Amino acid sequence: MDISWDDARLFLAIAETGSFSGAARLLRIGQPTVSRRLAALEYAVGATLFRRSADGAALTAAGERLVLPAKKMAEWAGELHRAAESADNSPRGLVRVTSSPYTSFDFLAPFAGFVAQKHPGLRLEVLSTIQHLDLARGEADLALRTRPPTNADLKLVYTLEMENAVFVSKALKAKLPRKPTLQQLPWVAWAPPFESVTPNPQLESFIPDFTPVFTTDNYLVMLAAVEAGVGAMVLANLTHRFSRDRGLVPLDVDLGPFATGRVHLVCARSALDIPRVRKVSELLVDELERVKRR
Repeated sequence: MDISWDDARLFLAIAETGSFSGAARLLRIGQPTVSRRLAALEYAVGATLFRRSADGAALTAAGERLVLPAKKMAEWAGELHRAAESADNSPRGLVRVTSSPYTSFDFLAPFAGFVAQKHPGLRLEVLSTIQHLDLARGEADLALRTRPPTNADLKLVYTLEMENAVFVSKALKAKLPRKPTLQQLPWVAWAPPFESVTPNPQLESFIPDFTPVFTTDNYLVMLAAVEAGVGAMVLANLTHRFSRDRGLVPLDVDLGPFATGRVHLVCARSALDIPRVRKVSELLVDELERVKRR
């Protein structure tokens, strides 16, 4: 029996998204096509791989046995793709960079404009997401993350240490005590399903019965609320050449162990063999070095 990579990728997409519709969106194909191809795969394997229900698709015991091999196949497919692309000696084409919504909006989007002006042959695709994309599989080429890699297939390219601070609008600051405590501040924070995303857990550990005045599942909405004077928000207290004045000011508030943070530039180990990825990585390191010197 020969299971192709296309079949393995389809199976893995259903397993990881938990539904046929999720797999269809991920693979950019129609849901009927997902159903048809899975039926053909299950016929070839001789076993049912998913239990269908109104809640989605759950792995059967037979399906569970295929998950780890399919993941390894995905990683090798990414490795094969990078090896083929490393033969191109010119730093041209698309480079996909992933990071948090904050970093994507504040830094990577204007950085993409800088790259387009200085290196017209390069194009950036910025993938803004709370979840980590799988770099080993090739879901992105480079990542800016708050945690260093633990996967041996990933490479730590650069680390920038930074300060965190509590920011509010100038109008709100005028209404607050001169040196407010964390408990006295009206907080803007993440709403479900992102309630476990930083800084919610940290604020919950500092503030008994933590209850934000405003929550949202979208970073841009969160930032807009802070700019409008709705409440306070924890942000990295740093500036870079693309920084814009948003009318926000830092408060003199002790964040304890949360007062410092790090951002890590990460990629698959073989990704830097691709000239266009290596070039964008070098440009990102240059920008992060500028931030460090400010």
